[in-house]
Amino acid sequence: MTRPLDWLLLIALVSTPAAALAADLTRAEVQAALAAAPKGQGASFVGKSLAALDLRDLDFTGADLSGVDLSAADLRAAKLVGASLVGANLHGAKLNQAWIMGADFSRADLSAAALETLVVSEGMETRPPEAARFTGANLSGARIMARFSLDDMEGADLSLVKAAADMRNQSMGLIRADFSRANLTGAKFSGAMLGNASFQFARLAGADFTGADLTDADLSGADLTNADLTGATTTGASFQSAVTTGARGLGKP
Repeated sequence: MTRPLDWLLLIALVSTPAAALAADLTRAEVQAALAAAPKGQGASFVGKSLAALDLRDLDFTGADLSGVDLSAADLRAAKLVGASLVGANLHGAKLNQAWIMGADFSRADLSAAALETLVVSEGMETRPPEAARFTGANLSGARIMARFSLDDMEGADLSLVKAAADMRNQSMGLIRADFSRANLTGAKFSGAMLGNASFQFARLAGADFTGADLTDADLSGADLTNADLTGATTTGASFQSAVTTGARGLGKP
């Protein structure tokens, strides 16, 4: 029986040493830094540890929507519920185990970031109010192993993402990247590693999967209208009931 990723997170948190999640700042200090940021630029938390902090509902967009600099920051297990990170620089940041229900990462730079075992819902399934936004975000080269069900990821760049399930370590049930029912219209997955990923009923019209590895991925019921799968590896992938009108390269290993 497949166990939800959020359940597995509890094991990860218990096994993570407290010292490894020590934050450099308090919530109050983060708020003060955001408020003191010069006009026209966001606050800088480059390389800082904000691990396990309660940052719910904070606005990280900065003055003039410039976005804060959180590159290489440690946000593991941080509570970002309802937070606005529009346009933020999160290049190389660690967001493993972060709580992101209702968070807005639109146009954020999450390239080369780590997004594994995210907490995305209070229950077994994501409810619409809990869905996060990654519209136009850059997640290229990120390491992803989490649930993005219902999330708005329209136009997001997920090229070269590492989101393939490790089939050698599945003793607790299948752990995989889950994009089911997400809005991925026009998203880029070129060269991405997506083995065993779930795209059930996802909106993938115009998506770019050129050169991607979709081995054993589940795209059943997905809308792949005008999607480009040229050069993609689709061995064992399921396209049952998928809409493939105008799709290119489909079925070519």
